[in-house]
Amino acid sequence: MRRARRGDGDAAADLFRRYWRDAWRAAFAITGRRALADDVAADGFERAFAALDRFDERRPFAPWLHRIVANRALDVLRAERRLSGDEPPDVPDLVPEHGSGDRSLLSAVADLPLERRVVVVLRFGVGMTPKEIAKTLDLPVGTVNSRLARGLEQLRDVLEVEHVD
Repeated sequence: MRRARRGDGDAAADLFRRYWRDAWRAAFAITGRRALADDVAADGFERAFAALDRFDERRPFAPWLHRIVANRALDVLRAERRLSGDEPPDVPDLVPEHGSGDRSLLSAVADLPLERRVVVVLRFGVGMTPKEIAKTLDLPVGTVNSRLARGLEQLRDVLEVEHVD
């Protein structure tokens, strides 16, 4: 981190390689679109590298980066007016070639309201703890836990109905 802050391109490339996958997964989870996730994650890295002088080295880099990426993804969606609920969310276009259960799960996650979808994917897709999610999204931990519980309950209800049909 210190080397990257001083302008060392190799150190910046190392940070990029180390954190790209999780940053992209966070962007994809929020946007639901592969191409948009590419752009959002790349933009998040650009913004993070431009702000390295403001990064507190006593804190972990990943939550700080994820917060930048998540906020950028939300900004992009707001600009597209996708947060209004007028348009159903896209089913992610990076669906594994496994059974229909995988597609059902991804579709169910994509159908969650954005605020629930974001915390569910950051928790189970990226592997962040509720405390890390709270820091990333600048929310109280209780709000994160509530959104997680409601999102998981909604997923369970949808998937149980599909399983019965």
